[in-house]
Amino acid sequence: MAITAVYPGTFDPITNGHSDLVERAAKLFDNLIVGVAGYPSASKRPAFELHERVELARMVLDGIPNVRVEAFETLLAEFVTTVDAQVILRGLRAVSDFEHEFQLASMNRQLVPGVETVFLTPAEQYSYISSSLVREVAALGGDVSRFVHRDVATALTQRLASD
Repeated sequence: MAITAVYPGTFDPITNGHSDLVERAAKLFDNLIVGVAGYPSASKRPAFELHERVELARMVLDGIPNVRVEAFETLLAEFVTTVDAQVILRGLRAVSDFEHEFQLASMNRQLVPGVETVFLTPAEQYSYISSSLVREVAALGGDVSRFVHRDVATALTQRLASD
């Protein structure tokens, strides 16, 4: 049986940490779906619209044969069921991520009992990178090219200049 995993997130923007996790996870699963969430939490105002985040993720992840990028605007449990995935993949950057991720995994286990949550830690050089930090550095005029793909850095710089 082929194992399909979903790696969900807002990817606003997709970072080198995200792409590293996808590259490593693609070796573990038969199919990996990067699920770009259209509903950021009430506290998040996305820098990019959903279709832009999907486009950037597709551009960055192009060439990884068993990976596809899809948008979703439903509960993650519904999306996972729709794409017939058996695994939810989550990244854990630090111990501080664990409590929240554990709660999410427990809730998803209640909502979709047959789906397991698997955690991967980032490569050390990406452990401190987050989309929100990248946006903050870029908003303050910093160079984010070490943290994101060059096309993402360009798109982010252009977006912030137009705001």
